[in-house]
Amino acid sequence: MGVAVTLPESEKTATAKHSGSGASAQEGAEAALQELSSYLADDMAACNRAIIERMDSPVALIPQLAAHLVAAGGKRLRPLLTLASARLCDYPAGPDHQRHVALAACVEFIHTAPLLHDDVVDESQLRRGLARATAVFGHKASVRVGAFLFARSFQLMTDDGSLKVMAILSSASATIAEGEVLQMSTQNDLSTSVDQYLTVIHGKTAALFAAACRVGAVVAKRPEAEEQALEAFGTNLGMAFQLVDDALDYAADQAVLGKTVGDDFREGKITLPVLAAYAAGSEEDRRFWRRVIEESEQAPEDLDHAMALIAQTDAIGVTLDRAAAYARAACEALNIFPDTRLRRLLQDTASYTVSRAR
Repeated sequence: MGVAVTLPESEKTATAKHSGSGASAQEGAEAALQELSSYLADDMAACNRAIIERMDSPVALIPQLAAHLVAAGGKRLRPLLTLASARLCDYPAGPDHQRHVALAACVEFIHTAPLLHDDVVDESQLRRGLARATAVFGHKASVRVGAFLFARSFQLMTDDGSLKVMAILSSASATIAEGEVLQMSTQNDLSTSVDQYLTVIHGKTAALFAAACRVGAVVAKRPEAEEQALEAFGTNLGMAFQLVDDALDYAADQAVLGKTVGDDFREGKITLPVLAAYAAGSEEDRRFWRRVIEESEQAPEDLDHAMALIAQTDAIGVTLDRAAAYARAACEALNIFPDTRLRRLLQDTASYTVSRAR
């Protein structure tokens, strides 16, 4: 799964009709995702039941921590993409056709397991607006339960019985780990190129989006061309999603972001807003960035100054323009499918992804 190719900036965009700003744009993003969730409500309810069932264990701490994760919940976008992709490919309904539900739960476990491990490394106290698992249960429990969730995900792959599904999801799991390690190796390094950064976010985010979508086509036994189209949709959506998340770390309030604002800054993570501001800044600005990012010498007021420099150089705009290009590419990838309501809902979800930070 390579890094996605963006569409030309001059192309008429699918997001143009959804333009907006501030709260109205964020509300549009929420509405698009909510409409997709409502369309797949029965499948999503079944997936949530599967998640809770597979998190059960006689070891009391596991279901306790699992309940904390379920409460944090989030929008479950990745499993939702598996369910939506299967339905887009006309996967049959009914109790005898539940592979997509089990695999959606598997995708959620693959996503959640490394988040628990991240919580051990990161210093933020919030995830999805709630206290991180490490703050409630401690580091050791988070590491162990993260390993448990990975094991559960592979049980679900094995239960499905498809070597192709296992190849797609296990490859994505390995790519996520590679992406996280690559991000660690670029941390505090302002010589990181934009291409290296894009490789990081493809690994840590877009690869699982792509796999989540592709397995929907696999369970529906669709042609390779449709598998590839859904993989391209997921890849581009994942790239756009992570770019927007990275922008929000410097542009959102804590309630919108769901985690402590400035986490990336404090951890010295190299993201496109920082790279863009560094490239466009004065020599004095660059000295500031080298001090706070490369040398990790940060004062309490430095985050505000960093956000001011990012605003002055329009680094958020640069980041969101690139995210919009990926969102357009995601929409375009689905044009191979009939023009159904579900296809339009998926395209709207991609289009509105960027408006979260507008």
